[in-house]
Formats: sequence, structure tokens, C-alpha cells
Amino acid sequence: MNFQRKMIKTSSFSNSKQSKYKNVYDMNNTKHILKRIPAFTLPELLVVIIIIGILVLLALPRLMPLISRAKSTEAQLQLNHLHTLEKTYFYLHSRYSDDFEELGFEQEILVTDGGRANYLIEIVESEATFFKAKATAVIDFDGDGVFNVWEIDQDKNLKEIQKD
Repeated sequence: MNFQRKMIKTSSFSNSKQSKYKNVYDMNNTKHILKRIPAFTLPELLVVIIIIGILVLLALPRLMPLISRAKSTEAQLQLNHLHTLEKTYFYLHSRYSDDFEELGFEQEILVTDGGRANYLIEIVESEATFFKAKATAVIDFDGDGVFNVWEIDQDKNLKEIQKD
């Protein structure tokens, strides 16, 4: 069988331009017409990705304080929860406790141990009439070598001791 390949042309294309249709023949010599889909080339996509990467690198130093502040919310929430547990324990036993098991507080697994918690929670002081708890960051959020530290006492005075 003698086959001639013919390209279907539209009136909007001249002979010098490539057609937007392509003839494809299968094993049975059946002609199928495939339409070319307009798309981006690989180099165009790579240039866009590189530009986005450069913009992210320029914006990242300005976002670090915001990221640090957002992560410190974890310490504040954990210390407020510990304060609530200490107050409940105080109302029941007329003293504060330094034992997490007595309070019912469970420290989440730290990021350094494969968990999600960024702060190590500990009770620094505990007497019959007062207590002080501390949350210390286990990772340096902005890479300056300073770790964030928060404290809370029996009067719910929550303060940042060391800023990151």
C-alpha cells in the first residue's frame, strides 16, 4: 500500500508556519489527527522557579521574627495549661506540686527526639504557696545561638525571659 502523508492546514496558517495538527498513523495504518496543545517549555518553567526561589530568599530574613513569635505561642499555651493544672491541684491539696504525673501534665515529644514540641517544659520551683515553671526552646528558631525562654508563676504572670 502506498500511503501519502497529508497535513491538514487551516486558513489562518501560512505554508511557512507549522500546522497545529499532526498526522499520526498506528499499526493498521489508520490515520489519527492530534491537535498540538499550547504549553510552556521546560526552560521557561525553570526560569520562573528560579525567580520564585530568589524572591523567597529575599523575603525569608524579614519573616524570621514572625516565625519565632508564632512558635513562642506553643510555650505560652503549654505554660498556661500547666498553670491551670497547678491551680486545680492547689485547690484540691492546698499546695503546689512539682511532679507532672500528679498534675496530669504530659510533655509532648520534642523535635530533637522526632516529635513536634519545640519547648521543654519544666517546673523550676514549687512550694506550698508558690510555683514557677519554665519553657525553654530546644531549637534556635532564627539561628543566632540564643534560645527562647518563657516563665509563669502562681499568679499567671507569663513573661519572656530570653528572646530568640
